[in-house]
Amino acid sequence: MLTVCYKLAFAMHIPMKIIFFAALVILVTFSSCDWVGNTPSFGDDFITYTIKAGDHEVDKNSNAPFAATSLRFQAVFDSSCVYKTLVAENQNDINKLYGFSDCSSLHQTNSARFGWNWREGAIRIYAYIYVNGVRQEKELGTAELNETNSFKIALEDNAYIFTYHGVETKMPRHCTGGVGIAYKLLPYFGGDEVAPHEMKIKIRNL
Repeated sequence: MLTVCYKLAFAMHIPMKIIFFAALVILVTFSSCDWVGNTPSFGDDFITYTIKAGDHEVDKNSNAPFAATSLRFQAVFDSSCVYKTLVAENQNDINKLYGFSDCSSLHQTNSARFGWNWREGAIRIYAYIYVNGVRQEKELGTAELNETNSFKIALEDNAYIFTYHGVETKMPRHCTGGVGIAYKLLPYFGGDEVAPHEMKIKIRNL
């Protein structure tokens, strides 16, 4: 592209600085369209979160600040997310996928997350919230292994709007307005039990 610009500048007597700047803008514009979301991970723009056997939290867990009025992302579960708990009833425990704290409080006081578990031969997806210290959840559907699924949590006054597979589900919220001083919540296994083997979940912010 730059070679073409040099020839064009010479032929049209246009100052080289103008042509070079225009070419640079074009290059940046098109290259910026290549990646949407996080830093690329093994050939795409998803980040792979790993929970090792015997752990609850992902490797290098961190709680980044969150200040938006909605959270949109895509996630992919693979075969590592198929598991069997040691205690049969713990199979019903809901693992945490992704979300945020709310109302300038700790996440076990107020928060909104998507949750998941492997139960009855399927990945099952949940709305999972804490409202003034009281936990509530609601099943939203299932997800296929190795399939990209889209998720959204939006804030309304006194409500969270969970969107999964295009269906909106309203859940109660303790406060109104923005989230205040808040942070993102990354994947977490459990429940009562730790991960029985290494698990990987891919997430891309939208």
